[in-house]
Amino acid sequence: MSDARDTLFRHITMLQLIPRYPGWISTPSLKEKLAEHGFLVDIRSLQRDLGQKLSSQFPIGCDDSQKPYRWYFDRDYQCQLPALDVPGALTLVLAEEYLKGLLPPVVISQLDPHFNDARQLLEQLAANGLSNWARRVRAIPNGKALIPAALDEATWQTVAQALLEQKAIDVQYLSRSAESEKAFTLHPQGIVSRHSVTYLLAHVDGFDDLRQFALHRVKHAALSDRAWQAQEGFDIDHYIQQGAFGYRQGIEDIELEAEISPSAAWLLQETPLSEQQSITPGPQEGWYRLNVTVPNDQQTLWWLMGMGANIKVLAPREWQDELKATAQKVLAHYPSH
Repeated sequence: MSDARDTLFRHITMLQLIPRYPGWISTPSLKEKLAEHGFLVDIRSLQRDLGQKLSSQFPIGCDDSQKPYRWYFDRDYQCQLPALDVPGALTLVLAEEYLKGLLPPVVISQLDPHFNDARQLLEQLAANGLSNWARRVRAIPNGKALIPAALDEATWQTVAQALLEQKAIDVQYLSRSAESEKAFTLHPQGIVSRHSVTYLLAHVDGFDDLRQFALHRVKHAALSDRAWQAQEGFDIDHYIQQGAFGYRQGIEDIELEAEISPSAAWLLQETPLSEQQSITPGPQEGWYRLNVTVPNDQQTLWWLMGMGANIKVLAPREWQDELKATAQKVLAHYPSH
């Protein structure tokens, strides 16, 4: 490859690695990431490329108030590498509708430039009706969706950077139990968005147990001077499957047996509870027999409670007893007059 082509591809890669403000990337981090792409360049040449060549053609900002310098694109900078096509634009509009009910606004805002590009592209296609797509598409969550907890933008930037670059963070955390702020040094291992809350999975400096920290309760976060520590053998999928977010009541799955109404049978035939499910005609006319393997967790039990009179649990016995006890407590709230 010629020197000119090598420089061109290096510059394109650099542009793709620089985030929009308030995100940023330091010069050493950019040098390291370029090396991962096969471009070996020294710090001085990198700063010359950024400060003289690229910043004269692109809205690249530099925070030189501290070292190492931090580089970022203007928040509103629009760039398409490669260009967005119509199917991609339609998908992005639908994705925006869906994600708005799941993630905090500050997280969604990171994708705003892409969503704006999609809407602008569709608005230019008024002749074929695609400009109406955004006004004709909605994503409705299953069940009652709470408004996502508000999350500080600077906190999200710091946590995301720490997780990506494997760095520890110093935080002020509002404890739900103590109702007071506590100072921690955390070693991030993962992030999980569940319903309306986003959690940081991390262990506290000096301890080995993995904990869940609601990000909206982090009142301040900064990269720590302490070296990041990995969680031995941590696998986020295994962690979730073990019931970390589902209030699992037992390790083994259980066999759920129930009689279900026609409407419930229709629902579960289209959207099964699990891969191991069968629905057959039941003893009561119009009703069906459900046999399915499900996790032994509170999530499934709450789903059964939400089905109300459309389902009659036959087994396991402990779930049957809990559903009956809950129903009796509900009835006690509404004494007959």
